[in-house]
Parts: sequence; C-alpha cells; structure tokens
Amino acid sequence: MVIHNEKIGSLIKPRYTLEELVALQSLLESKGTLSLAPLPNGLFPARDVEPGVALGGYQHVWVRDNIYIAHALYVNGETNAAVKNVESLAGYFWQHRHRFTDIIANPAIALNEMRRPNIRFDGLELKELVEDWAHAQNDALGYFLWLFCRLARDGAVEEVSIEQTELLAIFVDYFQAIRFWEDEDSGHWEEARKISASSIGVVVGALRELDNLLARGKGLDASRGHRINVEAIKNLVDLGCQSLELILPAECIQPERERKADAALLFLIYPVAVVDDQMADKIIAEVTGELLGEIGIRRYAGDSYWCANYKELWGPEKRTSKFSGDALAQRDSFVKKGEEAQWCLFDPVLSSIYAKRYQATGRESYLEDQIAYLNRSLAQVTSDFRCPEAYYLEHGAYVANDDTPLHWTQANLWVALRHAQESLTFSAKSAAGKRVFDAPVGSF
Repeated sequence: MVIHNEKIGSLIKPRYTLEELVALQSLLESKGTLSLAPLPNGLFPARDVEPGVALGGYQHVWVRDNIYIAHALYVNGETNAAVKNVESLAGYFWQHRHRFTDIIANPAIALNEMRRPNIRFDGLELKELVEDWAHAQNDALGYFLWLFCRLARDGAVEEVSIEQTELLAIFVDYFQAIRFWEDEDSGHWEEARKISASSIGVVVGALRELDNLLARGKGLDASRGHRINVEAIKNLVDLGCQSLELILPAECIQPERERKADAALLFLIYPVAVVDDQMADKIIAEVTGELLGEIGIRRYAGDSYWCANYKELWGPEKRTSKFSGDALAQRDSFVKKGEEAQWCLFDPVLSSIYAKRYQATGRESYLEDQIAYLNRSLAQVTSDFRCPEAYYLEHGAYVANDDTPLHWTQANLWVALRHAQESLTFSAKSAAGKRVFDAPVGSF
C-alpha cells in the first residue's frame, strides 16, 4: 500500500475505534477532501471548476458521475440534495426527450451515437454540446432510472409528476427499441462499442427498481393515457438476465472484442446489486486477480487512457477528447502491460461491498476486507488532500493525473467512510461495545 499523504498515513491503523474513524473523516472534511460543490440546479461538473485551469471538458456534467454523487448524498443523509440532482437530470432528459422518441419510432437512428440521448452536457443551462462524443452509453441512462426510482420508492421523491411518469415510460420503450440486452454501446469508459455486461447489468437493475416502484402501488399514470407497461418491464429484465448469464463474469465475449476482467463490473455488485453472491465472488476474483495494483485498480488490461507519459503523447485538448476507431487503436499502441493507469474509483466500492456483506453476516473476514480496501482508498488521497481520478506513470513514477479532484472518486470514498462507521457500530453492538473495527494494514 503506497501512502501519498503523511498526515492521513499517520491515522491509518490496523484497528479503529469509532472515535478514531470519525476523527479521520473530520480531518478530510476540514481539508475539503470530500467537498462537492453543486451548480445552482443541484448538478455537478465532473470536477471543480477552477479559474484559469484547463479542464479538458471536465467542467461539463456527466449523467453517470452525477448519479454516483447523488447516491453518496443520499447514503450520507443529504436527501434533499440527492433529490434535487435527480430531478434536474429528469428535467434535462424531458427537455431533450426527442432523442428517445425519435429512436423509439425508428430504432435504426441509434446506430448514430450523436443522435442518442446525450449523457454529457452543459449543466448550467441543460444544453447539449455540439462536439462529437460517445453518447451510446446505456449504463448512464440505466443509472438515472435506477436512482430516480429508488428515491421515489423510498418516498424521498415525494410525488412523481405526470411529466416524470411519462419520462419513465419513455425509458422503458427506449430500452426495448434499442434491444439493450444485445446493443453495442460505449459503456462506462466511453470507448469502442461492444455488448457489455456492465451496461446490460445496470439497465437490468434499473428496470427492477422501476418494477419495485410500481409494486408499491404508486400507479404512475402518465399523460395522454400512457401507462407504464409492467409486463414489458418484466420481459426486458428476463432478456437482460439471459444475456448476463451468457457473458458474466466477463465484460464482453464478442469475437475480437473480448474482455475478461473490467472493474466496471464491480458496480453490478455495489451499488446496483444486480448479481448474486456467487457471481459477485467471481467478478471480484477476476478484477482483483487481473487488475489490482499497488496504488489503485486498473479499469481493464490494455487500457491506454492515461498510459505511461500520457501528457507527452497528447496535448491538453486531445487528452480527454473522444477516442474511437483508428484514433483509439493509435492510443492503444502506446500502452504496455502493467503500465495502465491505476484508478481510485474502485477500492472504495470494494470496501462498500464487503461492508454490506459484513453487516449481513457478521463474518470477520468481510470486516477485514472492508477495512483493507478503505485503507487503500485513504492512501490514494494526495499530499494536498485531494481525491484523484487515477495515478499514471510519468517517467517511471506514479503521479496523480490532471483530473484531480474528481467528484466521482470523492463520492465513492465518502460512501465507503459512511459504511465503515456503520460496520463499526454494528460490530460494537454485536460485542456489547467491546469489539473494534479491525483489519491488517498493507494486506495487499
């Protein structure tokens, strides 16, 4: 375990009391490590907007990132902020609903990713961007549907409006029109299109959450007599599950596009919870066995984004632009095995996965895994108390990349810290206040 912040390193322990854990989080909060500054409408750019700093597009809003931030807000009790975020996203999708309805009327349109619902946009004015982008991202759409329905099911969204209900119905029709269970999309990493288990799984989780919402008797009658088709939802879930059974624990099994391990599959375990424990174990084994690094976790083997000496290979405007086709092949030619960037998104997710397991079973081994991955997450915080997107090799040494701090990383760490406190409380109650939150430091 490589520790990047000496002060945090002095607080990382093999044993935590609740007071020590709270003190550690208080330090992070005092340094702004977990600070998330929203736009007036409750949406979040990918990272903080700093005057005079070139952000390479990270000043824009990504749907996926925002759902992870809204989820973190909800987990940490900031329900109003979470609801404001998803309702703003709903407003954006409603404003540009023709992207969905055009494809529902003529599915062939979906072949052109620029005509799909845009998942990256101007968050201040809810305007679409004109630049070419890999908008074929079914996972991003699924994440929105998943969290909106979860918040509505829990009563956090107190009343689903007629427009929002119509939007939910449109999402169902859209996933049917594109045949999401066999659709080639650009997925979590916005690259070459393929049939990705990580995208299919998020949509399955979203449709299940919508079905759960309907089962609560919400009704959700929409305008113009359009009622959400429950049988259609169940059929789509079945089709998605059939595809997952064929693909998992791999990410993709298409010839010449095969990908065995992909860290995005962790999200099907947490927070979407769409796979059972047996499959979750297989996914974790693949990811940790193939992608775990001394600092973070690689997205997938051969990932060329922020490969070694990335800033010398590409100028500021090109680094975060769309890479596809020949451009992606050219970028891939520079990466060497084992030199992929090590990302900071995934260790806190693994910590949260084991938190849920520990709290469900009380098994000490899960507690040990939870704290070990939490400690790795804390070790990734930079010397100036910021959460990076990833660490990449620059002249032989791993350094934080330019996308620091990344709001998605901050959100995931915040959630992991919350679950750590929950586990400690659970442990204390189980042992009449005598047990401590205990796991080895540097066990990887």
